Amino acid sequence: MTTPKQTSPPTPPDDLATRSSRLAGVALLIFLFAGLLSSGRLIGSGQIELLPDTVLTAQMLDGDITHRIAKELSKAHFPTTFAELERGASWLLLGDTGPRVRSGCPDWLFLADELKVNHQAQRNADAKIQAVIDLKQQLSQRGISLLVVIVPDKSRIASEQRCSLHRPAVLEGRIRAWTSKLDMGGVSNLDLTVALSPLGASAYLRTDTHWSESGAKTAADAIAQRLKTLGISATPRRSFNESHAALAVRPGDLVHLAGIDWLPLKWQPAPESVAQTSTHELPVASADSPDTEADLFGDADLPNTALIGTSFSRNSNFAGFLQQALGAPVGNFAKDGGAFSGAANSYLNKPAFKETPPTHIIWEIPERDLQSAYSDPIAYRSLR
Repeated sequence: MTTPKQTSPPTPPDDLATRSSRLAGVALLIFLFAGLLSSGRLIGSGQIELLPDTVLTAQMLDGDITHRIAKELSKAHFPTTFAELERGASWLLLGDTGPRVRSGCPDWLFLADELKVNHQAQRNADAKIQAVIDLKQQLSQRGISLLVVIVPDKSRIASEQRCSLHRPAVLEGRIRAWTSKLDMGGVSNLDLTVALSPLGASAYLRTDTHWSESGAKTAADAIAQRLKTLGISATPRRSFNESHAALAVRPGDLVHLAGIDWLPLKWQPAPESVAQTSTHELPVASADSPDTEADLFGDADLPNTALIGTSFSRNSNFAGFLQQALGAPVGNFAKDGGAFSGAANSYLNKPAFKETPPTHIIWEIPERDLQSAYSDPIAYRSLR
């Protein structure tokens, strides 16, 4: 019979450990209490809204609700300061860019959403595809054409700059699957992958989500060519010229999203400099303009083409390049942070759409939004 081994009792903490543990406990309580007061003050003052008006199951499963709550509570001064310090220390010591940004090759940053395999991805994609098809049919009843333009992920086009950053293979076919179903539904579309691929990394900014001016101009030219093949002409015909600002540092939105934009520039990923382009419409004498001569109601000078979409349409002079490529002004109703349907809902409910509807709509959609939760359904009632 084996005699069980006798274990010695644990060594009791010494006086220093006992006193320091009490101090640590008190410090933790003070920290938690200060955070509670700060958050309570924000909630009580009505400065934050923890939950949206409508909570969808998909939002809860994808973590959108908890992310929203954390984002709203982070507006308090106390947690904001400590969050900045934590982000800065994590970046400087570990090269960590936080939960929403991923590091590729040196000084190259990517949005984590591009690499995410969404919960119920196929169901989300099908719901959005059907929404686009339904919208196209309703627009057609009003004599309005629709061109859907898909902007491929930066991590797809600038793949050589990912280095060890992994992009799930299951994402490779999602644009093709989307556009195939749009074709079956009779929706004109354009996948910009073919146009942007020859540019490679130069199509996008290193520390920003968006395309560079080279990428934006290439995309604009491809869209103009696609509209031409569809027999669509933008009016009124106009001429444009460009001006270029001096070379200046362009802040990257991914540096901001990583929470390290407050650090000195030398401690951030290497910033990039851009000579920003601006597009200007040249004045046209009314007597020389055939569009104006034919205008009996004063609407001929209004663009017959509207652009809706995301911040891609509001960056790197994309809208300006598009106007130059089309030879006509374009009404830009894109929306920063609009995701899939934010700009569509906003524009379709504007008096500008109801009172002076366009003849053509270009709808720019980023690839990363094709399979995300459909949390902002398009308001079809605005078209009736």
